Amino acid sequence: MRPIRLPEPPNPTMGVPEIFEGGAYSVIRRAVVIGNGSPGSENQSIGLIRTLGLSDKHVLYRVTRPRGGLNEWLHWLPVSLHKKLDYLIRLIRIYCRREKLVPSPLENGGNGSVGLASVLEADVKQIVTMARQTYEKDGPLLVVASGRDTISIASSIRRLASENVFVIQIKHPRSKLNRFDLVITPRHDFYPLTPQAQEQVPRFLHRWITPREPPDRHVVLTMGALHQIESAALRSAAAAWHDEFAPLPKPFLVVNIGWPTSHCRYGADLAKQLTASLLSILTSCGTVRISFSSRTPEKVSKVIVKELADNPKVYIWDGQEPNPCMGHLAWADAFVITADSVSLISEACSTGKPVYVMGVERCKWKLSDFHKSLRERGVVRPFTGSEDIAESWSYPPLNDTAEAANRVREALSERGWRVRP
Repeated sequence: MRPIRLPEPPNPTMGVPEIFEGGAYSVIRRAVVIGNGSPGSENQSIGLIRTLGLSDKHVLYRVTRPRGGLNEWLHWLPVSLHKKLDYLIRLIRIYCRREKLVPSPLENGGNGSVGLASVLEADVKQIVTMARQTYEKDGPLLVVASGRDTISIASSIRRLASENVFVIQIKHPRSKLNRFDLVITPRHDFYPLTPQAQEQVPRFLHRWITPREPPDRHVVLTMGALHQIESAALRSAAAAWHDEFAPLPKPFLVVNIGWPTSHCRYGADLAKQLTASLLSILTSCGTVRISFSSRTPEKVSKVIVKELADNPKVYIWDGQEPNPCMGHLAWADAFVITADSVSLISEACSTGKPVYVMGVERCKWKLSDFHKSLRERGVVRPFTGSEDIAESWSYPPLNDTAEAANRVREALSERGWRVRP
């Protein structure tokens, strides 16, 4: 019998084929982002992807919901059940009125949306098939999802293609964390487990409050929200907005106004308080630029516009493109932000510049815990109207996105995988 001749091992001096670097099929070169149409949620996923070096090597999929009419009251339902119920309701209407069945308008980038032709509908079978069929050629697939509506999609992808994908869920999925390879969520999402929170909830309701278990080793805790703000992005924004912002009188104060939430309720009363405080500190400012969120209530914005729009030091952004957000972060000397928005505050706190927060006393539950953590770390101060904006103070910038990206790399390494841009 002739002996079997085994192939010679690769010669280190000749180099190793790319596919074998770090082990066969172990290099992640692409990613899928699963969004829900919320800019805040998708910004977190894309921020993580960007920090991992895959910003131009990812595809955005989006979970859509029916919208309009009764659908606005059905967002508490799981997406799949919501779509089935919407289809049933439309069938009943057809039967009663003899209408034609037309596709239901979809929220989060569905029919009628402008500029979203490249955003794909999140389809579990399609993504799983792609991950399996391209694994041998392109290696593993990184899947990053954020938001409640993406949970079932992301967990199904991992269940069906666990050997081909690494699935990250951003924001706490409330239960069964082992459905994901990694969960990235703020510390305040675990506030319900603290003694203070337990005292606020009647004992018979404790079993219904989530999360029910403390974080385990595959949960990454952050101070705030992930985002796309990092030094290179700020340098680029500083250059892009130089001609508009460089000549402005200093100090340059940026005011970001969000919207009321279930954990931070306010209305025209806070707007009046904010306006009075801004008028009090105008003498210490060179320039004030105010930005409203697209969801800021009109009753809030009207008060501020009425009192400040005619002041020569104040400019109020009208919401038209280009969005000056990145330019503001790069050029501002200080920020005033309403307490409702974890994302806006997290972005500003990543700059190391003074951040003043308005309306913290109106926050409750886990949002109150978020602000307490920020104050204890020295990255924010309350906005009272007695500040001297020319006074500069600093702190170690929040670096949640980079720290989360490092944890992702560590988790991939434990599996024998790594990210290669």
